[in-house]
Amino acid sequence: MRALRTAVALLAALSLAGCGASVSDSPAEDPKGKASGHYPVTVENCGVRTTYDKAPQRVVTNDVGIAEIMFALGLEDHMAGYVAPDYKGDRESVPWADGYKKVKWLSKKEITKEIVLDARADLVFAGWNYGFGEGNGFTPAALKKLGIGSYVLTESCHNGTGTSRGVMPPLEALYADLETLGKVFDVEDRARALTDRFKKQVADAQARVPADGPKPKVFLYDSGQDKPTTAGAYAGPHDIITKAGGDHVMKDLKDSWTSVSWETVVDRDPDVIVINNYGDVSAEQKKKFLKSYGPLANVSAVKNDRIFVLDYVDLVESPRNPAAIAALAGFLKGVRGA
Repeated sequence: MRALRTAVALLAALSLAGCGASVSDSPAEDPKGKASGHYPVTVENCGVRTTYDKAPQRVVTNDVGIAEIMFALGLEDHMAGYVAPDYKGDRESVPWADGYKKVKWLSKKEITKEIVLDARADLVFAGWNYGFGEGNGFTPAALKKLGIGSYVLTESCHNGTGTSRGVMPPLEALYADLETLGKVFDVEDRARALTDRFKKQVADAQARVPADGPKPKVFLYDSGQDKPTTAGAYAGPHDIITKAGGDHVMKDLKDSWTSVSWETVVDRDPDVIVINNYGDVSAEQKKKFLKSYGPLANVSAVKNDRIFVLDYVDLVESPRNPAAIAALAGFLKGVRGA
């Protein structure tokens, strides 16, 4: 037992040295003019300030969208692996598809301390309810005790003392993470180029959205039959829907992913339902449920068969969000013209 504790302590020390990060509640000294060049660099993530003496070398990510943020930034060489379920969507057509070939797929199950310790991780990039959770004991605080740093997906930042999440509009969260990680890994030019490209992609999609006339009301259906899980103002679908020319019917929910009642959906009568395609229940099965569920029979989207499918990774914070906006904008334009 003593040998095991010694091994874990040694591993933690090595991980801490590899990451070169320290957490601080106060501003770091201005590093300008120091001979070390880019480092040390201090960034803020979900309200926590962290100083990096060098770039992390063995990052483990959780979930598909988070892995693709790293891939899009060209940071595969800084990764020890990624954890993600057996993803059924398209991974071949994205510009950063090679990342899946270069980086080890560590697990298709829930991320754990054992997985990141086995990978000799020096940083875990995950989010609250995207791997991190108070209930499962997998938290930045718990990892810190092992000498492993954490970076929290900005979409998932807690916005108070409760469990609600979100501190800024979804696309701003994506851009914030690209900018911050650009500083952490000294790839600011890459991050800026990506952000500029994504902003242009969004602007081009918006330019094709009719300026006049009522906006189609859109509801995001994630899962659930007793009551639906959906997206609030701080989850990716909010910006995807609104920037595509739709009116997000759950925009008043100051949370990211959350649940509502079917009565609320019926009352708000969406013109379009967007299905989140992920998990064991297929998009076709979800569509079949929506069309057969009695209380929804007179909802405009169901009555007129206006149901659009996007993949999970399109809808969580990821580099695919701008393309999802363009795809939905094309569908909504057809709804307006009907």
